[in-house]
Order: sequence, then C-alpha cells, then structure tokens
Amino acid sequence: MPQTLTLTSPAFAHMGRIPDRYAAAGADLSPPLLFAGVPAGAASLALVCDDPDAVSGVFDHFVLYNLSPATPGLPEGLPGVPRHADGSLSGLNGWGRLGYAGPQPPSGIHRYVFTLYALDAVLALPPGVAKKDLLRAAKGHILASATLIGRYGRE
Repeated sequence: MPQTLTLTSPAFAHMGRIPDRYAAAGADLSPPLLFAGVPAGAASLALVCDDPDAVSGVFDHFVLYNLSPATPGLPEGLPGVPRHADGSLSGLNGWGRLGYAGPQPPSGIHRYVFTLYALDAVLALPPGVAKKDLLRAAKGHILASATLIGRYGRE
C-alpha cells in the first residue's frame, strides 16, 4: 500500500490554534514540523506557509526549499539564513526577509496554511526566492503535497 505524504506539528493540531510562541507577538519562532510518507521518487522537499485571510491578499510567512527527502521534519526556531547546514535554502517571506515570519493578524482569526511538496528534482534556484518563483520552478515536478492548517488571531 503506498504511503501518503503527511505534515504535522507537535505544537498544534490541524485546524488548531497556533501557540503564541510561534507568533510575531510571541517569540516568533518557526514551529516544529514532522514529515512522513515521502514518495520514493522524491529528490527534494519544499515548504511554504501563507495566510490566505490577509487583508491585502495572500501573505507569505515561510518559504523553504531543496530539503533532503530523508528529512523527518523541521526543528522549532529554524534560523532565517540563506543556506542551512543540510543544504536547504530559505526563501523570502512577505516582509522581504529570509526565514519565518510568525502570525500577526490585525483582527480576527486567520488561517496559516503550511504546505509541504515532494518534488522529483532539486530546484536550480538561488537562496532568497519568493514563493511564486519557487512554485513556478516546482511546476511539473510535484509528486505529492500535504497541508497543515493552524489558526491564530487576537481573541
């Protein structure tokens, strides 16, 4: 029976509340994430997180690519550096900075959609690309994807 790509977090459940620790008003750390069921033909993984409920349109919070398909997940607080020790690369968030930018909705509860892609190629991209450029390069190379949605807002 084939495995299904999954993306989970020990910090929050799917559709659960993202803890303040991972928000801009808290420690603004990227949450820990766990990957499973990566397809056998995967050459790399890519991860994006965005807020589809942002007032100005979809806001990108995290872009990471060229992760090893053997990576079991990400630790809490991944630094916003161009190239990580494992060879993965950071892209630009909606603020134009590398790495994670935690939730900070001006009002209401917003959804934060983490999407993991298993790709059949290592992408020939430099560090610091935007999500749209990553997704353009990944087109035609996506073997599987998985989504984890967290919610955050001012209550």
